[in-house]
Amino acid sequence: MLRYSRHLILPEVGVPGQEKLKAARVLLVGAGGLGSPTALYLAASGVGVLGIVDFDDVDLTNLHRQVIHGTSDVGRSKLDSAADAIQDVNPNVHVVKHRAMLTSENALEIIREYDYVVDGTDNFPSRYLVNDACVLLGKTNVYGSIYRFEGQATVFCAPGGPCYRCLYPEPPPPGMVPSCAEAGVLGVLPGIVGLIQATETVKLILGAGEPLVGRLLLYEALGMRFREVRIRRDPDCPVCGEHPTITKLIDYERFCGLPGRDETIDAQTLQGMIERHEPFTLVDVREPDEYEVNRIEGSKLIPLGELPDRLDELDRTKQTVVYCQAGIRGAKAHAILRDAGFENVLNLRGGIGEWERDVS
Repeated sequence: MLRYSRHLILPEVGVPGQEKLKAARVLLVGAGGLGSPTALYLAASGVGVLGIVDFDDVDLTNLHRQVIHGTSDVGRSKLDSAADAIQDVNPNVHVVKHRAMLTSENALEIIREYDYVVDGTDNFPSRYLVNDACVLLGKTNVYGSIYRFEGQATVFCAPGGPCYRCLYPEPPPPGMVPSCAEAGVLGVLPGIVGLIQATETVKLILGAGEPLVGRLLLYEALGMRFREVRIRRDPDCPVCGEHPTITKLIDYERFCGLPGRDETIDAQTLQGMIERHEPFTLVDVREPDEYEVNRIEGSKLIPLGELPDRLDELDRTKQTVVYCQAGIRGAKAHAILRDAGFENVLNLRGGIGEWERDVS
């Protein structure tokens, strides 16, 4: 009663509302920039069960925005770090750790156990995966995304409301929209968007106020401006429409034009190839200034924009491995090479960022 006393005096919450929060089960997909503030405030609000899906470790580059983690957590599992912080905020919250990458194979099994899903992912395949799983299971998806100085938030998959595919029927071409690792992000931005997601989640649990169903909230930090765009459910949507054609989860990497798992390579496998002196060509598709800062020894620099005009510098008979900063431009380079007839091409998953974390 003392912990939630400021909630209990609100007519919109009171004891019945606090009991709803206690009984709620919320899944956070990602314990990064968006998941950090959302997790902390949902825990403080008294949400009874918080599930977290994440497979990554805390990196020093995370700390300017992922406020649930601290300097002493660098190298730890994000799940363990986040769970400790949540327990310190509110030991009454039960944290369920899902140490995995959310995939088409496990998404339905994981999401099925929760009432609401908070999408804190940072890539298009995961966003489509979370959306489709929520539609198929009848779960509400509290969505947020960030890019440099801009963010957006809405509520998808609510009864009668639109889903992510209603707004974005098709993903952008690979490499068109860079990730935070590629383009950067203002550290406070995910805090603002994540708190909007937390607010919407609490409102949905309480059944209070007007949730962002059918409304996309856009935020621009440099001008400190909010604006709203109306979005409607598409009756022809392939997953939530009147006659859906997507009735099970698909291969979302291929749907988004990215290399499948069999067309990528992890950092440790690449390290083994280098140590065994296997015959292959390693291509860095970043810009020269990035290459000067860090690189994988023995790599050849061909910036992505120059790649189509420099294909004759590569040996088509050899295996080619491409990499960038985080894997996005590498995926585009992979597509360029495959379209040009290169048959044995791999993209380094997570780019040089994964290499420095797992190998260097």
